[in-house]
Amino acid sequence: MQVPLQFEFQGNQTFAGFFPGSNAELIVQLRGLAGDGLEQQIFIWGESGSGKSHLLQACCQQAKALGKDPFYLAFSSDKLPPPAMLEGLEDMELVCLDDVQHIAEHGEWQQALFNFYNLHRQNNHKLLLAADCPPKFLPFELPDLKTRMSWGLTLKIQPLRDDQLIEALSHRAHFLGFDIPVAVGRFLLNHYVHDLPALWLLLDKIDRATLAAQRKLTIPFLKQILADDHG
Repeated sequence: MQVPLQFEFQGNQTFAGFFPGSNAELIVQLRGLAGDGLEQQIFIWGESGSGKSHLLQACCQQAKALGKDPFYLAFSSDKLPPPAMLEGLEDMELVCLDDVQHIAEHGEWQQALFNFYNLHRQNNHKLLLAADCPPKFLPFELPDLKTRMSWGLTLKIQPLRDDQLIEALSHRAHFLGFDIPVAVGRFLLNHYVHDLPALWLLLDKIDRATLAAQRKLTIPFLKQILADDHG
């Protein structure tokens, strides 16, 4: 058996740090998958920035806290690792594969994933997949792989509504350890509302800046942080 590479989990990407919005039931299902739920496979999909990677990482964090053996791998459009890295993953209790749409033009990866699927399922282990569309719309060359991805639950991550954004900001900031006044939150959303991944990264910078300066977050201080960020 080839020992699989261990990818570093993102410690701050937990269920506690994720604002559920309209996704409460989806999170219940994912918690069950990472724990002792009966579901063996879940496929989640949604637009870029909706939180797919965060939720996969959160499942790994929870599984690890429960003494299980999780594995996380994100596929990239730039460069894929060799398909042989899947060898041995069938022994992992929870495997999370992110952005699976990126193997659409790589037949050798599809075949390797198909072979992994059969071994992993025979071991009665759990699988979590994420992509930007449902399985039936993935342009895979291997129909049997697409069929397997439709096993289990297929759930869409609902994007945040406009009226949920301020609440999501406040939730994330509170998780990081600081408060965002409503007026500051509105100002921030006017600049970053169309780019949620950038917004969450900016919150990390705001957290560090307020901690270093020992200052509460105000609009003038936020403008200073934004200016430094753009600089």
